[in-house]
Amino acid sequence: MEKLRAAILGATGMVGQRFITILSTHPWFEVTVVAASPRSAGKTYEEAVGDRWKMDVPMPEAVKKLVVMNVNEVEAVASQVDFCFSAVDMTKDEIRAIEEAYAKTETPVVSNNSAHRWTPDVPMVVPEINPEHMDVIEFQKKRLGTQRGFIAVKPNCSIQAYAPVFTAWMEYEPYEAIVSTYQAISGAGKTFKDWPEMEGNIIPYIGGEEEKSEKEPLRLWGKIENGVIVPATSPVITSQCIRVPVLNGHTASVFVKLKKKATKEELIEKMVNFSGEPQKLQLPSAPKQFIQYLEEDNRPQVALDVDYEGGMGVSVGRLREDSVYDWKFVGLAHNTLRGAAGGAVLCAELLKAKGYITAK
Repeated sequence: MEKLRAAILGATGMVGQRFITILSTHPWFEVTVVAASPRSAGKTYEEAVGDRWKMDVPMPEAVKKLVVMNVNEVEAVASQVDFCFSAVDMTKDEIRAIEEAYAKTETPVVSNNSAHRWTPDVPMVVPEINPEHMDVIEFQKKRLGTQRGFIAVKPNCSIQAYAPVFTAWMEYEPYEAIVSTYQAISGAGKTFKDWPEMEGNIIPYIGGEEEKSEKEPLRLWGKIENGVIVPATSPVITSQCIRVPVLNGHTASVFVKLKKKATKEELIEKMVNFSGEPQKLQLPSAPKQFIQYLEEDNRPQVALDVDYEGGMGVSVGRLREDSVYDWKFVGLAHNTLRGAAGGAVLCAELLKAKGYITAK
C-alpha cells in the first residue's frame, strides 16, 4: 500500500516530536515534510531541534536530514503532502487562521491544538466516543469552499481519563460530577530538565484547563444539528486541575452521580467491554481494549500503567460507592499519546478509513 504523505506543522516542539516518533513506523502514513517557525526553516530537522529532543527514544533516522520548511509558506508546504498534523505554537487567532489556510489549499488538517475545538462545524473527536461527528465535515467544506480540505481536532488531554468512562456508563445517566486532575509536566511541553522547579512540587493552576475539563466532554456527547455540533447539557462537571511532578500521564480523581441504579459489577463490565469504531475497524493505533479495570487498591499508577495499550488505553481503579455522590473512581491516561499526538493519529486513521483523507 502506498503510504499517505503527511506534514507536521510545528515539528520541532514536544508534540511535534511525539508525532515524529509515532509516525516513524506507521503502516499508512509517512512524514515527508516537517515545518516550523521561520527561525528553524532551512536547517535540517536534526539541526533545528538541536539539544531540545525530548523523547525517550532516539530521533528517527528518516527525519534527521529533512530540511525544515517555513510553516507560514502554506502553499509550498501543502503542495508536497496529502494532509497535515498541526502542533504549531502560536496564539489562538494565528492557529485558527493558519489551519484554515491549509484547509483551503485542499489539504486536510488534523490538529492537536485547542484553537478550533469550539468552531461549530469542526469535529472534535475521540474516535471511540463520537466518530459520527466527522459527518459535520461536509458542512465545514461548504463554508470553506473546499472539495477535500477541512480541519478536525482532538480534545484536551486531561478529559481522556474520565470522559470514556462516563460514555461507557451513559445508560445509567451520569448527571453531575466532580473531577480533580493531576497532570504531568509534558502536558506543558516540558521535561524535568527544562522545568527543574517542578521537582518535588505541585502547582494548583493550569491556565484554561479547568474550563476545558468541564466543557469539552459535553461537546463530545453533543449532536449535529443544522450543520453544527450542539453540545450536550449533562452531565454537569466541575473540576480542579493540578500540575504534579510526573513526566507523562494525567490522573483523574472522579465523583459521579447516576440517575439510574447500577452495581459495581455492572459498571466495571460496561467499562471493560466498551469499544467503538477504531476497534471494529482495527485501526493501526487503536487499543484492543480501550478501558482496563484494575482491582488492586493502589492502581492505576503512572509508573505501572501509563503505557497500557501502547499509551492508547485508559486505566481505571478504586471504583467504590461514595457517601455523598453515588460512585467514585480514579482514571489514568497517557497525555502525549492518547491525549495528544496518538489521539490525533487515531483520528487521522478514522478519517482515512471513512474516505475523508485520500492521496492527492
